[in-house]
Amino acid sequence: MSFLKVGLAVLLLDQITKHLAVTYLPSGESVALPGHLLYLTLVKNPGAAFGLFPRGTPLLIILTCGVLGVVWVYRRAIAKQSSLFRLGLTLALAGGIGNLVDRLRWGYVIDFLDIRFWPIFNVADIAIVAGVMLLLGLIIGGDESRSGS
Repeated sequence: MSFLKVGLAVLLLDQITKHLAVTYLPSGESVALPGHLLYLTLVKNPGAAFGLFPRGTPLLIILTCGVLGVVWVYRRAIAKQSSLFRLGLTLALAGGIGNLVDRLRWGYVIDFLDIRFWPIFNVADIAIVAGVMLLLGLIIGGDESRSGS
């Protein structure tokens, strides 16, 4: 499995869906999809998840770049980790980069997926959460597939 391809696919899907949201969704209105389980609601989010740090764009840019820098420094050690660990890290980083692109481009993140009982989110957020959950599961449960074990 090429983790670079997975990361690029996540980033591309994130950016394409955000472009479609900005192009076709009316600002401030919700569009219900069939079944009314998912709504599309365009939101410009200047902060982090759950509305944290509402004016924290500069800090969030610095933090994301810092994480990318740390991963770059430790890339050789990361390459020796299990495929699941690298997949979790790839998903989290690809999502982080997707939202970083928004922050650098517009000064905020485009969110549009609305399930009504949760804050509005995007594809990058899904990747971040999936990646972090996978990493936490490996850390808590013990990653038995680590190379060198």
